[in-house]
Amino acid sequence: MTARIAIVEDEPELAALVADYARTAGYAADTYADGAVALDALRRAPPALVVLDLMLPGLDGLALCRALRADADPALAELPVVMVTARVEEIDRLLGLDAGADDYLCKPFSPRELMARIRAILRRAQRGSPAAPAAPTVDVDPAARRIAVHGAPLDLTPTEYGILAALARRPGQVFSRAQLLDLAREGNVNLDATDRAIDSHVKNLRRKLDAVLPGVEAIHSIYGLGYRFDL
Repeated sequence: MTARIAIVEDEPELAALVADYARTAGYAADTYADGAVALDALRRAPPALVVLDLMLPGLDGLALCRALRADADPALAELPVVMVTARVEEIDRLLGLDAGADDYLCKPFSPRELMARIRAILRRAQRGSPAAPAAPTVDVDPAARRIAVHGAPLDLTPTEYGILAALARRPGQVFSRAQLLDLAREGNVNLDATDRAIDSHVKNLRRKLDAVLPGVEAIHSIYGLGYRFDL
């Protein structure tokens, strides 16, 4: 079945361009110029992925994304979202990711890059389908503050546990260094670290993960944004 992409964009020419590229890439594409109208349509028939503009009439992109993430229907709560916007400040990117976006592109962007990101996100989503081979499991035990990967327990410091637990709970989501630091502190109020120190902890985590999953890149660096966990 052809994957369907919803394009929520109030600039008609850009919406048409993205839709053309999506159809050329083999996807079905629907376009919406109003956030409230789009949310209603998505609830009636969830697509495979949403390309979502931040500034929209009716309901802006942040509110729409939050509404999806809060929906009781898993098809909406877990719906992949790529946010696109003319806002280029770091705070705007972080707001988009905080709202639950899976990826973020600033305008003007290359439609080819957008299609590449869409393919990557949909491949990750398909890994959980019944036909896909079993992926390595990650078991997080909050009570014992322990993490096991494919049954192998990891020897983690309290800080490393906090960072990896935060990443593993939302695979595919991009977290900034500051977000990871805040999430790591939730279970460890005495955590002594800075957002830049996160890089050193991530390096140690990659080494420990490689010992149980050799050759598998589990923690990905996202340039200018932070880190994403994906097996």
